[in-house]
Amino acid sequence: MNRPMNRRKNLLLAPLFALCLAAAMPRGMAQTLQREPPAPLPDLGELSSTALSPQQERRIGEEAMREIRADPSYLDDPEVEDYLAGLGAALAASGPGARQDFQFFLLRDDTINAFAMPGGFVGVHTGLLLASQTESELASVLAHEISHVTQHHIARMFGQQSQMSTLGLAGLLLGILASRSNAQVGQAALMASQAGMVQAQLNYSRDYEREADRVGFDRLQKAGFDVNGMVTFFERLQRATRMYENNAPAYLQTHPLTGERIADIQNRAHNAPYKQHVDRPEFQLVRAKVKAEQGVPSEEVAYFEAQLRDKRYASETAARYGLVTALIRARDFKRAETEMAALRAGAPAAGSPAAGSPMVDVLAMRVKSAGGDPKAAFDIGTAALARNTNYRPLQYALAQALQAQGQHDKALARLADLVKTYPRDPRLYRMQSESYAATGRGLLQHQAQAEVYYLQGSVPAAIEQLQLAQKAGDGDFYQQSAVDARLREMRRNNDDDKEKRRR
Repeated sequence: MNRPMNRRKNLLLAPLFALCLAAAMPRGMAQTLQREPPAPLPDLGELSSTALSPQQERRIGEEAMREIRADPSYLDDPEVEDYLAGLGAALAASGPGARQDFQFFLLRDDTINAFAMPGGFVGVHTGLLLASQTESELASVLAHEISHVTQHHIARMFGQQSQMSTLGLAGLLLGILASRSNAQVGQAALMASQAGMVQAQLNYSRDYEREADRVGFDRLQKAGFDVNGMVTFFERLQRATRMYENNAPAYLQTHPLTGERIADIQNRAHNAPYKQHVDRPEFQLVRAKVKAEQGVPSEEVAYFEAQLRDKRYASETAARYGLVTALIRARDFKRAETEMAALRAGAPAAGSPAAGSPMVDVLAMRVKSAGGDPKAAFDIGTAALARNTNYRPLQYALAQALQAQGQHDKALARLADLVKTYPRDPRLYRMQSESYAATGRGLLQHQAQAEVYYLQGSVPAAIEQLQLAQKAGDGDFYQQSAVDARLREMRRNNDDDKEKRRR
């Protein structure tokens, strides 16, 4: 979908060094492919020859994420993020680079796409979630993107493209990324790069894509997913791109998804032992949540009503989950209560494992909170947490339920314990800041908000918050000393980052 350039500027400029999922292939290719032994992969060189260190890769990714988080298309959804993190962790642990830290995030974009950035940041479009019919299909895309990161393709690209100017490389990659959402902008950026640079980069990208396919395929298989999910997803992309005919956007014209790659994947799947994979309940619930929270609320209500009426769903529980979510958005809280009761009562009888998902418990809490009963929401969450002690979205919802009741001291006590367990979770510090603000504790409010900005990679904004904390005038000696010490530490980190950027 096209957006005005001023709304997309930050997102397009940020992940300049991303390697995006290919989304096109020649028409009619599937009918002509032959079963042959998988083609050998090219020698891409030693990882030790890369031009970027792991620390530099992480820094590039963090700088990009600062811009991405500020973009309107960035979705801060703890339940979807938790699902993607769990799925990604299983895939990352099943192949090379298992110690690499990954962060998965969601973008509100109806195109079928995902992309990897340096340092382990992997973006997923909502369109990809909705287009994936099975969890193995979605996992195949994430496995491919994870492999781009673990194989250090971006750093290797720098080493192999030392003859290419940074400006030329940035112009090329910006054009490819821009055309994800605006073909005209992308084409203009590509035209600004020299033709030789474009062709050289595409040649390298073909090798990287083939390697990510192979490593991702092995990763998918070892993690216990159905490797045919990769084949079926590529076939779905083929059908989807036929609508473009000869007027494909610049991204689809230039990204190197070749017949050789498709044949290689099909042959590997043909030679692999069949393994059935049962989708986790959260897969369909996440898809329903994403669908219900886009577009016009009344239209999404009608969509899920039609699914349930005509029994056109992969999971009845997920369809009812989507309906309740859409009803909350439509502010029909009374009916949301009724449908939530039907979801709770009907799903177990139907034998749906999704009925026991903590996502359903969080939704029940949302219904009560939206209807003005945060006490009932807290009671539901307390009972659910006993069954799912490590599900962080439940912890968030419980703290928010206490805040909604004005019980900020209890919320802060709960959050303090969680921060000890998850010291790098910016959501927890954000909620702390809200409760400190509500109780008039300025120093602690700004101190907590500083940690939010710091963990999101915005050190200057964190420093500003600590300076505000110093001026709040309501902290004791120990609190003031802690702020002073943290401010000195952040200033040193900021100076170090500036020096590293100059190198």
